[in-house]
Amino acid sequence: MTRTMWDSSVGKKTVMAVSGLIMLGYLVVHMMGNLKIFFGSDDFNHYAHWLRTLGEPFLHYEWALWIVRVVLVVAVVAHAVSAYQLSRRDIGARPTKYVHKKPRASYATRTMRWGGIILGLFIVWHILDLTTGTVHANGFQSGHPYQNVIDTFSTWYGNVIYIVAMLALGLHVRHGFWSAAQTLGVGSRTRDRALKTIANVLAVVLTAGFIAVPVGVMTGVVS
Repeated sequence: MTRTMWDSSVGKKTVMAVSGLIMLGYLVVHMMGNLKIFFGSDDFNHYAHWLRTLGEPFLHYEWALWIVRVVLVVAVVAHAVSAYQLSRRDIGARPTKYVHKKPRASYATRTMRWGGIILGLFIVWHILDLTTGTVHANGFQSGHPYQNVIDTFSTWYGNVIYIVAMLALGLHVRHGFWSAAQTLGVGSRTRDRALKTIANVLAVVLTAGFIAVPVGVMTGVVS
C-alpha cells in the first residue's frame, strides 16, 4: 500500500506537500529566532543555548535539537527526491518540448526547480558556515552564535549568498504553499483568494524577516 502510494504521482505530490509544510513551519520559527539578534548578544546567545537545553531534564542536552534536525533532514530528502522523480516523470511523458510556452506561468512557477537547487546548495553552505564553522570567516567561535553571525555578514560574499538564497526562498514558498494546498485538497473556488493571499504574505514576511539580519549587520544596527 505504502509502495503503491509512493510510486504514484499523487503520492509523490502528497509527500512533497507534507514535507514542504514541515519545512515551512520550521522556517517561521527559525526566522522568529533569528530576529532575536536585534535585542543584543545576550538575548541571542541565550536563545541559542536554550535550543540545546530544550526538553531537559526529560531529554538530555541537545536531544530535542537533534530530533528537529533529523525530522528536517528526512523532510528535505523526501521533498527533493519527490521533486526530482516528478520532474523526470514529467519530462518522460513529453520527450519533445512544447511548441508554445505555457501562458500565464508565474515567474515563481518557472523557477521552482532552479530555486530548489539554489536552496539545497545554500543549506549545505549555511551548515558549514554557522553550524560546523568549516567555511566560516574570521574564525568560528563555538558557543558564540551572535559573533559568528556578525562575522558571516561582515563579508560581501556572505551577504550575497544569503540574500540570493532568501529571495529564492520567497518565490519557492509563494508557489509551494499554493501547490501544497491544492495537492492536499484544501483549495477551492471560495478559498483560492485567501490561500493566494496567505502564500504571498508568508513569502514576503519570511524573505523580509531573514534578510533583515544581514541588512542589520551591514547598516551597523547589529554590531
